[in-house]
Amino acid sequence: MYRRTFLKGMLGLSATGATFGSYALAQPFRLRVTRYAVSPRGWPSGLRLKLAVIADLHVIDPWMSLPRVAQIVARTNALEPDAVLLLGDYLPNRGMRRWANRVGGGVISPEHWSRELGNLRAPLGVHAVLGNHDWWGDRAAQQRGCGPVQAGLAMERSGISVYENNAVRLNKQGVPFWVAGLGDQAALLMDASHSRRRFATGAKTMMDGYPTAGVDDLAGTLRRITDDAPVILMAHEPDIFAEMGDMGDRVSLTVCGHTHGGQVRLLNYAPIVPSRYGGRFTYGHIVEEGRHLVVSAGLGCSGLPIRFGAPPEIVMIEVGGERA
Repeated sequence: MYRRTFLKGMLGLSATGATFGSYALAQPFRLRVTRYAVSPRGWPSGLRLKLAVIADLHVIDPWMSLPRVAQIVARTNALEPDAVLLLGDYLPNRGMRRWANRVGGGVISPEHWSRELGNLRAPLGVHAVLGNHDWWGDRAAQQRGCGPVQAGLAMERSGISVYENNAVRLNKQGVPFWVAGLGDQAALLMDASHSRRRFATGAKTMMDGYPTAGVDDLAGTLRRITDDAPVILMAHEPDIFAEMGDMGDRVSLTVCGHTHGGQVRLLNYAPIVPSRYGGRFTYGHIVEEGRHLVVSAGLGCSGLPIRFGAPPEIVMIEVGGERA
């Protein structure tokens, strides 16, 4: 069962349960701030970072309108982060486009929503990666089997740094660290013959019912790191966290989106999670073998305009602070 099939069933259930239905339909318009304190091993004692994380906007009217994006930007700026990390999926999927057409809404041009995101402010910059829907929504990139992707170009024109298997060295009060961005792990849709495999670094898996291949290159990304300063890794899908091997020891913190926290979560259980690892990386601060991962529930919707038990959130991570 794929997520969109499950969500269709949940929407049908909402028609028979007024309380559930009104709650699930109202949740996409909520906005909360979720905070984590993370102390990775080996983190420099003099480095304390405040990172704001925005994931999975899926911009589309009326659920993620331009005023809504502007509200998220203003709320994020008010948190006064050192840096802002944008984790992909700025475009809506087909299901949300169909629902928007039914209610008189519609898709918003990347030029418009990227201009709003260009108002984000942080002393150490705004850094972004792309998600699978940013790739899937760009027919030309799919035909080429490579970027550039129009969503990424629009953000760059708005002053946002967009990374695909690249990294930048930053410093706060003289203490250096790296922000790295991984290429998307499900960027390319493959046909039945899997002919697109030749374009990617490796065929991956089924995603939302589609065979896909990634443009991710973790080894190449880490080769961009030229010293022993700590690394913050941005990736859209959290599956990479289980696949790092020894390379994971070089990454202090991995931040991801993609799962929407399940989008529908009942008693902290999400029946459907778009991951090869089931519910292992659905949501929150996850520590495995001393390695740290934070997965955001994101802000927009995929498939259907409902959320239940996984409200939209801006994530604030204090790295190097006391443990929560």
